[in-house]
Amino acid sequence: MTQFTPKSLETVATQAKEQYEGFVKAGQEQTVKQFEQTATVAKEQFEKTAAQLLKSYEDLQAAGKANVEALIASSTIAAKGAEDLGREVVAYGQSTLDKSITTGKALLGAKSLQEVVELQNAFLKSSFDSLLAETGRLQELTTKFTSDAFAPLNARVTATVETFSKPLAA
Repeated sequence: MTQFTPKSLETVATQAKEQYEGFVKAGQEQTVKQFEQTATVAKEQFEKTAAQLLKSYEDLQAAGKANVEALIASSTIAAKGAEDLGREVVAYGQSTLDKSITTGKALLGAKSLQEVVELQNAFLKSSFDSLLAETGRLQELTTKFTSDAFAPLNARVTATVETFSKPLAA
């Protein structure tokens, strides 16, 4: 049987204390190491997410600027088209007025009722044909400038859909 002496008890206690301190120190070191690793991963993830958010904000800002530019371009084209259309309508009105004056003068100089009827019929036929031709031309102009005016907006809608339908980079 082993006999414990105060010296042997002190030695055992010292060894137990050293082992306990070693366990505590190892546990502390492991905990610090895991905390540092977790903090590093969290910092990296935060920086990555912040960069993605900043990029998304910059993309949104660029898209907004491009949308405003497209709206201005579209409005400019529409205003120019309306101006051209107005000019065409005024020119047609002037042409019709000139024809009416010319026909009126010819009617005043007519020698017979037959000549008046012929002048009147020719004027009405010419006016109707001119109206149909001008209406078709104005319709083509309206379609063209409307299409041209919407082109910048359509391009922006397409670009915006493409931009925002892309997933965020992982």
